[in-house]
Amino acid sequence: MLRRRALAACTATVAVGALALAGLTGTASADPSPAADAPAAGADRLSPGLLKAMRRDLGLTAGRARARVDEETRAAAVAAGLRHSLGAGFAGARVSGDAAELTVATTDAADTARITEAGARAVVVAHSLAELASAKDALDRVALHRAPKDIPVWYVDVRTNRVVVEAGRGAAADTFLASAGVSRQLVTVSQSTGAPRTFTDLRGGDAYYMNGSGRCSIGFPVKRGTQGGFVSAGHCGTPGVSTSGYNQQAQGSFQGSTFPGRDYSWVAANTGWTPRPLVNGYGTGDVTVTGSTEALEGSSVCRSGSTTGWHCGTVQQRNSSVTYQEGTVSGVTRTNVCAEPGDSGGSFVSGSQAQGVTSGGTGNCSQGGTTYFQPVNPALQAYGLTLVTNATPTDPTGPPIDPGGSWAAGTVYAAGDVVTYGSARYRCLQGHQAQAGWTPANVPALWQAL
Repeated sequence: MLRRRALAACTATVAVGALALAGLTGTASADPSPAADAPAAGADRLSPGLLKAMRRDLGLTAGRARARVDEETRAAAVAAGLRHSLGAGFAGARVSGDAAELTVATTDAADTARITEAGARAVVVAHSLAELASAKDALDRVALHRAPKDIPVWYVDVRTNRVVVEAGRGAAADTFLASAGVSRQLVTVSQSTGAPRTFTDLRGGDAYYMNGSGRCSIGFPVKRGTQGGFVSAGHCGTPGVSTSGYNQQAQGSFQGSTFPGRDYSWVAANTGWTPRPLVNGYGTGDVTVTGSTEALEGSSVCRSGSTTGWHCGTVQQRNSSVTYQEGTVSGVTRTNVCAEPGDSGGSFVSGSQAQGVTSGGTGNCSQGGTTYFQPVNPALQAYGLTLVTNATPTDPTGPPIDPGGSWAAGTVYAAGDVVTYGSARYRCLQGHQAQAGWTPANVPALWQAL
């Protein structure tokens, strides 16, 4: 584990990771637009610290960084529309390059014209995303009962249209696949000597300490009703463990924690701590969080940690599974962002959108590495939490009029969920936590009218 125990020095090798970007569903339109009405990615409000990290790690000037985040947001909206309109043939979407060129895969060659008309590059592949996800789910079920030996990571790779299983030994991969009943035709086995571990005692965002014996980082401030607190990594503590803040003052205690299986937790803070919609910018300006809309594979993503500060990279695979010494964690997102001990639990953001909390990985920030984050939306949903943001209603002149229906601000919606708003029904296109003003009628990039 990479939790920093007490204040003792740790090695620079990176620990386990759990990050994930959930799949994007799309609009029913056969010609999804770039969706200028998508929720703002905050490209015009990127903090100086984040821009500096994107320049260092991605080679982007401030202008190019803002343009990339904006284009990635638009690409996600188009991909969401195509996912729904292509139906069972949809085989994944990704962006590439500074211009965020969108590629959409399908199993049906007849869909290529529709994809091209929407402004994306079409690729015809053998396996649908649903087929690959089903195979990975079978592997997850086996790992849930017993973590596989010599199998550190497995994930769906939309770029290669395969389930990738990283293994220390080929025989271990064969046993794992056979136990799950997964065909080798769907799988690429990759040799790996990595040994992921949790980022316990790492810091993403502000540091906090657990019972005086370890250090982790705050992920994102949250509320449950009037109770303030924050989400972090599950491996950082168990319910009842007390916490103190970066200033060593009493802070709160863990109310919920899941690890392994998933890697998320939430801490309730005492009244001396006020949750803010910010991520520590480490002297270069804090990042303001405006929502939690999921980013596409290939999108830029940045991490804030108390040990290593800001570092950036790209989302490689969502819905990954990784085996730590303590057991398997599924549903995390794999990135090429580096991290080191003490960064555990820290914030991953794309633009101004919260993505997840640092779980673990391999490598370090001197030589590079792989880090996984636990997506934030499942953590919010698991504990009934509301992300603290600065999102404001679209009409600030007075209290919003409630037309009735099942849609509610603060609720975590997954792609495919159906709600009512007034007399209309809507289907969720991209996973997110609803914010005031982001009503289905106002944000067609997130909701499709039925």
